[in-house]
Amino acid sequence: MGNLKVIIAGGGTGGHIFPAVAVGHALQRLKPGTELLFVGAKDKMEMEKVPQEGFKIIGLDIAGFNRSDIWKNLSLPFKLLKSRIKAKQIIKEFQPGAIVGVGGYASFPVLNAGQSMGIPTLIQEQNSFAGKSNKILGRQAKAICVAYENMQQFFPAEKLILTGNPVRKSITEMNRTSEQGKKWFGLNEGRKTILIIGGSLGAKSINESIESGLDELLKEDVQLIWQTGKPFFEQAKSRVKELGDRVKVFDFIREMDYAYAAADMVVSRAGALAIAELCIAAKPVIFVPYPFAAEDHQTSNAMALVKRNAALIVKDSDAKAALTGKIKSLLQDEAGQKTMSQNLKAMAIKDADERIAAKVIEIAGI
Repeated sequence: MGNLKVIIAGGGTGGHIFPAVAVGHALQRLKPGTELLFVGAKDKMEMEKVPQEGFKIIGLDIAGFNRSDIWKNLSLPFKLLKSRIKAKQIIKEFQPGAIVGVGGYASFPVLNAGQSMGIPTLIQEQNSFAGKSNKILGRQAKAICVAYENMQQFFPAEKLILTGNPVRKSITEMNRTSEQGKKWFGLNEGRKTILIIGGSLGAKSINESIESGLDELLKEDVQLIWQTGKPFFEQAKSRVKELGDRVKVFDFIREMDYAYAAADMVVSRAGALAIAELCIAAKPVIFVPYPFAAEDHQTSNAMALVKRNAALIVKDSDAKAALTGKIKSLLQDEAGQKTMSQNLKAMAIKDADERIAAKVIEIAGI
């Protein structure tokens, strides 16, 4: 028997890419010599981020359904067909023992082609509400790894495995102190710190709410680490220019272990990866779910934690009016912060990557 060969397909956002990379590394740890090939969408961030992790990636010419400009969808059937043909060709040449789909545009054509060729497939469903593509793929998948209970409403119950969502090793093994985190960002070690994260691409409503509520927040004697995403970065930088060292602005934070360590409290989108990381970091959190995510899955994700007293939620449309006030009241609620931290910690899964990798090895029959 030769080495295990696995294709990992998907991407589009950090929420899909980081889990894919984590599973790739776990496969190589559990089964040294494993050959991996990633398949993503051309022009998406995986084409840059995956090679940075030392993996090979091929890009498909594919896009999703454009809800805001219907005319842009005219070429979609052609692109889907083209990407499925390309996916088949990639599979024939690489000859994987298993294919893993992590969600994102490239996931569907690759798993769909693999299933038609009789190759075992595994779906890593990160959200608490499954999207249409994964529901279709789930019928023929060998295994479906999930992060939330009650997923049998979307998938055949006998294929479900509760593994949690893979999180970067730097976070699962996080041993940074609050002092180290604050020092890393050049912040005052004695002052409460709020971490604002809008996801890898930024979040307009969160950014605008923070921009308008900044002066009021700073009256609370706090300091901020503010990840804006690229589109809002320059605007935020000029907004904080006069505020000295109390607000640190970044378009993207790579060293999230330091950011979580520094934070006493977090404001975040409710993507599956952010939630998995926040359960491990166990920092009190206010979610502002992105309302246009497929099937509004970010709201479902956030509510799974809100119901367990592990988080607070502010609707995207209410953020401008309500977010600053919500932050201030949580800052003053020490008991609530403590409860949240304990409940988040109880939900944390640190070895999701290896649980998923072990299942991949099993379905490949190696």
